[in-house]
Amino acid sequence: MASVVSTVEDLRALQLERLRWSLGHAYDNVPHYRRAFDEAGVRPDDLRDLGDLARFPFTAKADLRANYPFGMFAVPREQVARIHASSGTTGRPTVVGYTRDDIDTWAEVMARSIEAAGGRPGDLLHVVYGYGLFTGGLGAHYGAERLGCTVVPISGGMTERQVQLILDFGPRIIMVTPSYFLSILDQMEAQGVDPKETSLEIGIFGAEPWTEQMRAEVQRRSNLRAVDIYGLSEVMGPGVSQESGETQDGLHVWEDHFYPEVVDPITGEVLPDGQEGELVFTSLTKQAMPVVRYRTRDLTTLLPGTAYPQFRRMAKVTGRTDDMMIVRGVNVFPSQIEEQLLAIEGLSPHYLCVLTRPGRLDELTVQVERAEGAAATDGPELGRRLERRVKDRIGVTVRVEVLEPHRLERSLGKAKRINDLR
Repeated sequence: MASVVSTVEDLRALQLERLRWSLGHAYDNVPHYRRAFDEAGVRPDDLRDLGDLARFPFTAKADLRANYPFGMFAVPREQVARIHASSGTTGRPTVVGYTRDDIDTWAEVMARSIEAAGGRPGDLLHVVYGYGLFTGGLGAHYGAERLGCTVVPISGGMTERQVQLILDFGPRIIMVTPSYFLSILDQMEAQGVDPKETSLEIGIFGAEPWTEQMRAEVQRRSNLRAVDIYGLSEVMGPGVSQESGETQDGLHVWEDHFYPEVVDPITGEVLPDGQEGELVFTSLTKQAMPVVRYRTRDLTTLLPGTAYPQFRRMAKVTGRTDDMMIVRGVNVFPSQIEEQLLAIEGLSPHYLCVLTRPGRLDELTVQVERAEGAAATDGPELGRRLERRVKDRIGVTVRVEVLEPHRLERSLGKAKRINDLR
């Protein structure tokens, strides 16, 4: 699925044209944006070059919740062809809408993403992302059909059946969260199936941060090529950016539809490419629900393009500002813990960070399962090794509990990595 631009110069001109349209569309049709722009003292016409976007106000998830359910829509509700929403586990769900043209755009960028990962027309593609209000399943589904794939819309859960259908149908591609794919691998091995002998060649993993160590673990156990996909419902859904299956070196942002910035999470200052900060997106073509400078809370870095030179890459998301744990003055992300435990043979990738405050100070306990092949008597030493690695490399003291295999609850979607009991 070719993009509409082939050079950086053409892309910047297209972005400026589309950005002017998107800001005007938001200002003219969404009361929230009219108020926010007015309060910031800016108008859509003030955007004369791409750098002027920094003058416009941010949009946060709280703004979407404050305008629940349809207050952020820029078209009459009757013109909205589909509605998706977040789970709303921490408050009101965030609701997003799509016109028919939006769904067509979404299918196009998803098809582009699957092709970038190595997918081709005619491939059998096993979709494990959840269907329903969650954007993952239907987003992957429409994109795979647009590319010309044969889609197996199994969704999440029923892990034994997942394995059976993989064996029976022979998919070349699987789209799934990395944490749940580990459960599928565990189930294969429990059934006496060697994951390296299955038909799977490509895994498109998204919906949660995952590390290079996780990639190495998955590829070691399964022989598939693991690539990253990124998206969020507020901006579109999956398909905002995609890692090339050939280079596996970060996710190319489809900048003809989504304009990225990286900002200082505290000050909001726009950072130059190459510096890590919070990822911010402005939609360029969305009709039903444009977003202006939406703060994703995801931490990453913008880098030059490689497989697609006209598009910038974003480095793998290292964590989220709202997932950051501060333990006795040290900032810790679950992905940092994951990186250290996967470096120790004998520990599995299944873990949970438990925060407590028994006195006046916070304590972090890492619960991690030992690997299937490791002896139970090895548990204490494995725990001590992880405690030393975390102290030496992250600078925080943790307590490690090494658990028996399968003790931790398995997630059917996004993995729960933090249990805050403070």
